[in-house]
Amino acid sequence: MNKWINLATKLTRTVQAVAREYERGTGRTERRPSPRNRRVEHGVRIEYSPEMDGDADPGEVVWSWVPFEEDPKRGKDRPVVIVGRTGDDFAAVPLTSKNKGRNDHVPVGSGAWDPRGRKSWAKVDRLIAVDPSDVRREGAILDRQRFDQVVAKLGNYHELAGR
Repeated sequence: MNKWINLATKLTRTVQAVAREYERGTGRTERRPSPRNRRVEHGVRIEYSPEMDGDADPGEVVWSWVPFEEDPKRGKDRPVVIVGRTGDDFAAVPLTSKNKGRNDHVPVGSGAWDPRGRKSWAKVDRLIAVDPSDVRREGAILDRQRFDQVVAKLGNYHELAGR
């Protein structure tokens, strides 16, 4: 009997793991064959032009798939602040709700991007290119003062093409 219970438990865990990998838009970890969202390699055109019109714009916090640093083929849905453009993609900085007191974390406060109203920090050591089609939803407009603070600190870690 224990043999069958162990087998059923293993099978259930395997099915759950596979299901998590294919649930898009749930925030759970998933594997992609060739993720479009990736680290920005060079210059970013900084822009602030938010407009809550259903389309993502620089200066807004939106949700998108963000690759993990240790394995770029894995990642999860996270809020990101769009700071500008790189080619045809957006340049974005991931947000975190965990304040680790690091110099590369810039406080941005709380906003509609977090349904629980937690304070957030921009992780300015990470700058990713986000394909506009990979933006899942708009969250909120980041006010100009906080946007400028993020960009000022971002310049310490990445090459920016101007403001």
